[in-house]
Amino acid sequence: MDLARVLRDLGLGEESEKNNGASACSVVRVLSEIQQRFVAEDSAKRSLLDSAAELLGSGEVRWLFPEFGSGLRAAYAELVSSFTAYAALPVCDTDSGTLPSSSYEQIPAKAQAAGAALLALTEQLRGAVRSSDSAVSGSARSLIRTLGPSLCVFSITHLQDLPWTNEASRKRALELLNSTVRATSSGSVLELLCGKDEGDQRGMLGPVLDILQPELTKENWKRNEAVKHVFSWVLVQVGRPWLADYLEKVFPPSLLISDDYRTENKVLGVHCLHHIVLSVPAADLRQFNRAEVLYHALFNHLYTSEAPLIQVVLPCLIDLMPVFEKPLVHTALPRKPSRFDDVLRLILTHMEMEHKLVLRRIYASNLLLLIDKMGIGIARHLKRLERVIVGYLEVSDGPEEKARLTILEVLERTIQTAWPRMECRMGVLAKSLLRFLVDISSEPLAPELRDQLLTRASRCLLLLDHCSHGRLRVLLKEVDSSCVSDSVLKCLESLTAPQEC
Repeated sequence: MDLARVLRDLGLGEESEKNNGASACSVVRVLSEIQQRFVAEDSAKRSLLDSAAELLGSGEVRWLFPEFGSGLRAAYAELVSSFTAYAALPVCDTDSGTLPSSSYEQIPAKAQAAGAALLALTEQLRGAVRSSDSAVSGSARSLIRTLGPSLCVFSITHLQDLPWTNEASRKRALELLNSTVRATSSGSVLELLCGKDEGDQRGMLGPVLDILQPELTKENWKRNEAVKHVFSWVLVQVGRPWLADYLEKVFPPSLLISDDYRTENKVLGVHCLHHIVLSVPAADLRQFNRAEVLYHALFNHLYTSEAPLIQVVLPCLIDLMPVFEKPLVHTALPRKPSRFDDVLRLILTHMEMEHKLVLRRIYASNLLLLIDKMGIGIARHLKRLERVIVGYLEVSDGPEEKARLTILEVLERTIQTAWPRMECRMGVLAKSLLRFLVDISSEPLAPELRDQLLTRASRCLLLLDHCSHGRLRVLLKEVDSSCVSDSVLKCLESLTAPQEC
């Protein structure tokens, strides 16, 4: 494209004569003029974006990026700020923090147009960074450090599948993000945010969080629906060991979002908190009572009946427990009750009363995780655990039977963990398992699923037999074979068959 023609279209024809002179004044004046017109002329914004994209894409790097100075930096920063603000989401003043989809109808087209101009700039910066001219490469590196955080936030805002994006705007945002990664000579988004291990190249995570911070306060975070999604997306890109350095910036907003009254916000906030728990050393979490605050916030969420929230709260809470509690092998006897006991007690209470199948599946799967963490500590809860297991085996949750499959695995793990205490419970559990075998033999289940259930139930009976020193096998031989189906009879025969020494 002809740069001189673009300048003439902008009414800056005299600047085209200075293009080959690489004058800093020239490019600063042009950029300032475009930015001022862009702010002042609402009807001409789209055409100015197109002209800016042509200008930035066709200009020579020596003219675009002369010797770096405060004027050049300010000119580019103001231009990028104006372009990103053009595609910003409308302010939301509702208590819910959401707007109808119609409020975002024009955003995808605006983001695509602004993204085209910014993409042209980053592509030029990418080439200039590799220039043999030290003044040009130095200026480009300084500019990408200045503009990179804003470019990242803009890209991530329009990158996700949300009401203010469409396929075209998401594609353009991804191109801009990838171009920003390449312009900083980074190999990935993680490297862009966290920097390189070798050398002194710093990451952009700190500046990106600084941009988001004013909008993540209690008063402002609902005014822009995109900010929580941008924050969450950035947060989960960063893990150990980098995230610990930014804990003061990411922990309060995550806790704030999780404390909202809307379920989707609670889920998003807990998702962020879980990533922090997994990515930050325990010592940092315990500092300033952060872990204590987090524990109480999560524990209070357990009193809800909203399945999506319970689905994320329980794994987060279970992973948080080791931050407080030492492994049982290092604990003096008698063992004192711990937070593990409080959580398990509340989960078992909910499981006994719960009738919604989706919640029964969630509780069962997380109960298995909790038993793995507690180990022999489950011994003091065996009476209630037994009631829950028996109750779950009696209720079908077809067609996939996820809850009953998981509760059989819970029973197996319980027997293996607390085997010295299982002989006295053999009668109740064996009767429940036998009843379960009879039930599934007559239920309309897929053959593969029925075989899987029979196998797991048989394994539990075998473990109970070992705990009772062979007493269960003697009792099973007395079962009336005329009262059970062939599949159950075959299962019992395998259990009562003599074992080779």
